[in-house]
Amino acid sequence: MIASKTPLSILKQLIAIPSQNPMGHEPVGDGWYEAGVSRWLCEFCKEHSLPYEYHEIESQRGNVVARIDGDPNRPTVLLDAHQDTVPVAGMIVDPYDAIEKEGRLYGRGTCDVKGSMAAMLATALRLIPLAGDHAPVILSFTCDEERTQKGAAELARRLALPAAQRSALLPENPQFAIVCEPTDLNVVVAHKGTVRWKIRTCGAAAHSSNPALGVNAIYKMAKIVSCLEAYAAELQSGGIVHPLCGGRTLSVGTIHGGASVNIVPEQCTIEIDRRLVPGEVAEEAIAAVDRYLRENCDVDFEFLPIDTISNPLLDRDNAALCQRLIEAAEPTRANRQAIGVPFGTHAPRIAALEIPTVVFGPGSIAQAHTKDEWIEIQQLDEAVEIFVRFLTKK
Repeated sequence: MIASKTPLSILKQLIAIPSQNPMGHEPVGDGWYEAGVSRWLCEFCKEHSLPYEYHEIESQRGNVVARIDGDPNRPTVLLDAHQDTVPVAGMIVDPYDAIEKEGRLYGRGTCDVKGSMAAMLATALRLIPLAGDHAPVILSFTCDEERTQKGAAELARRLALPAAQRSALLPENPQFAIVCEPTDLNVVVAHKGTVRWKIRTCGAAAHSSNPALGVNAIYKMAKIVSCLEAYAAELQSGGIVHPLCGGRTLSVGTIHGGASVNIVPEQCTIEIDRRLVPGEVAEEAIAAVDRYLRENCDVDFEFLPIDTISNPLLDRDNAALCQRLIEAAEPTRANRQAIGVPFGTHAPRIAALEIPTVVFGPGSIAQAHTKDEWIEIQQLDEAVEIFVRFLTKK
């Protein structure tokens, strides 16, 4: 038996399996991609007689989808958690040892988001003996959420297929979707989106003993960065503000330039992170940055192709789902509420199919991606009780 029925014991096993997302960089060493977790999930489903499929997307990466049939008169519910974690570099606790201390479990992914995955699996084990006296449930375990959301895109593609081409586990679209992320067991009905791209300046290389013979691309970029700092301040001081998610932001996250200290740099590149409030469109946000730079900066530059688009989640058509989930949480964790958050998820890819979608799960975003990532064990247990109550309520 690979797992007992408690979310804590399940989570400890998941944490021991590395599933780092290389985040666009060349992976060095072991522990990258989601294949190990996918294999474990498939074994879990086999052991507990859960019908499942593995949908390969690329080498070492794919989605695991399982189904628990239930009362056909109740709405089908999709529960989703991503398999990947951010890298473990810089952690001050053992990322894979799942250390339990003072009511917390430490390790990479405890909070984001293997804790939610463990709660989903523990919920499944609670539902199996009920012989269908619950809502039908689709369990999806998706890959690559932390960067380009390949897994959620593939799941959405399959959900959009005509009936004749659909998987036996996805014969109909779910009526509700809960995408698991650390929300402190509050219900996220809206969140910001993200668009990321690079800007490049070009110069001319020369020996640094006579820099006048070259054109310094880093000096050009310095003007761009200064201009973007002013633009970011303007974004935050006015304009569109969402009542739950706040305002627009822009940040320069990386800068790379030059080949050697004794060569005038020929190229310099920065990477932009622009957070979109619900209702904004990524391409329009990028075009606005381009206009601002051309009007306020006197250097040549080029925008490279978009690296990432993660759309905002709109607080639209998900109020009824939110209320049902809050009611299910009330006996276990009182005073839960509908909230908006500044971070993004792949929930909008499901919501785009006109499926009411919210984001919900144990743990706090404050612990996600940290050097000593942890989750409160009590919240794991509470999440299971909330899921079971939500899925069995008539």
